[in-house]
Amino acid sequence: MATLKFDDNKVPYLDLGKGYRIALEGDEYTDAKSKEKAARELRETPDVVEKGMQELRALLEEEKSLYVPMDNDAFMIKFLRPCKYYAKSAFELIQRYYRFRYKHPDLCDDLFPSTSKHVYTEGLVHFLPLRNQHGSRILVLECGKKWKPANVSLNDLFRAVQIALEAGMYEPRTQLNGAIVILDMDGLSLSQIMQFTPRFAAMALDWIQQCTPMRLKSVHILNNSYLFNMLFAIFKPFISEKLRKRLFFHQKDWNSLMAHIDAKCLRPNYGGTLDCLETDGALLGEMFELYRKEYELANSFGYLRKQD
Repeated sequence: MATLKFDDNKVPYLDLGKGYRIALEGDEYTDAKSKEKAARELRETPDVVEKGMQELRALLEEEKSLYVPMDNDAFMIKFLRPCKYYAKSAFELIQRYYRFRYKHPDLCDDLFPSTSKHVYTEGLVHFLPLRNQHGSRILVLECGKKWKPANVSLNDLFRAVQIALEAGMYEPRTQLNGAIVILDMDGLSLSQIMQFTPRFAAMALDWIQQCTPMRLKSVHILNNSYLFNMLFAIFKPFISEKLRKRLFFHQKDWNSLMAHIDAKCLRPNYGGTLDCLETDGALLGEMFELYRKEYELANSFGYLRKQD
């Protein structure tokens, strides 16, 4: 059985046995390989970083109705990295991110792990313990037979995904190497498809494609059936060319999946060789909740609401 533990530095982690664990990696990368990759892919050199942060702060100073931590370098870098340190692009991303949150309070207010505890307990949203061969964080969404809309609404599910991605955005290594998503649709039913509307699809894809400060490397759809094609038809009109190139449909072809993700990173039910305990969703939610202060801080930023 998976257990929640703390390492010598009081960092919480899920112990999945045999040396495998899930933990948030808040430390900046210092190894030569990562620094070289950051310089090559993100233009991350001391001069460019300094210039980007100065320019971004100047732009944010002008955005009077937006409250963000001007003196917090980690906050700035979270948005600068996916924009390769171009300050104007990072500023526009911040605007889109917080405008989305302002526009959708039902989806974005009080984004604390405790408010999505039931989603994690159902095991619908979780990380795999290993990053892929390129250092990307692997997020798994199980939206087929595990998902019971009577227990977890579509909005609940969307909120839980945001909370998990907020955890990923906290990690410098994920800011550099990005994330990949495994979407497991095994057992998808018509009653689940009925939860989706074109309006929700447009909103969700706007968030993924325009508002999220995350390098989304690829989305791998597994166990997709003819019913999934009905669901995909709702989303298809809103998918950008950039995202379309990063979508891969594998059905049950694990060799196809492993052409993208090393077998050692995948559990046997996906054709891999990862031999450890299943991620305990309830414990993962508990681990996220131990970062309550970070989530409270993240929830305190945004566009100021007009007083009635």
